[in-house]
Amino acid sequence: QVQLVESGGGLVQAGGSLRLSCAASGRTFSRYAMGWFRQAPGKEREFVAAISWSGGKTYYADSVKGRFTISRENAKNTAYLQMNSLKPEDTAVYYCAARAAERNSVYDRPWSYDYWGQGTKVTVSS
Repeated sequence: QVQLVESGGGLVQAGGSLRLSCAASGRTFSRYAMGWFRQAPGKEREFVAAISWSGGKTYYADSVKGRFTISRENAKNTAYLQMNSLKPEDTAVYYCAARAAERNSVYDRPWSYDYWGQGTKVTVSS
């Protein structure tokens, strides 16, 4: 069982930066692939970024490639999403997700994940 808690959301102006954190409980965090998703009002949840448990493989949605960076510190049971050059269309509730996985596997579908956090809200003003 893994419990996930996101933090770091807030209000930021367009062009600004935020770093989201996802703190995980459980002894096997280092064997879980992690993902970030977001959901804007009235829209479906969409994939943002994913990282393998080894940290050696990452994958991004085209809409955030070059602006967002996913990373993890297994010793701290924490995953991160560094968001730069934020745009108003990045406004959403951001969720982290986890699942047990092979070393270099990443997943971009929400149904691939077994555990979810409660979300943290990001608002980007124009």
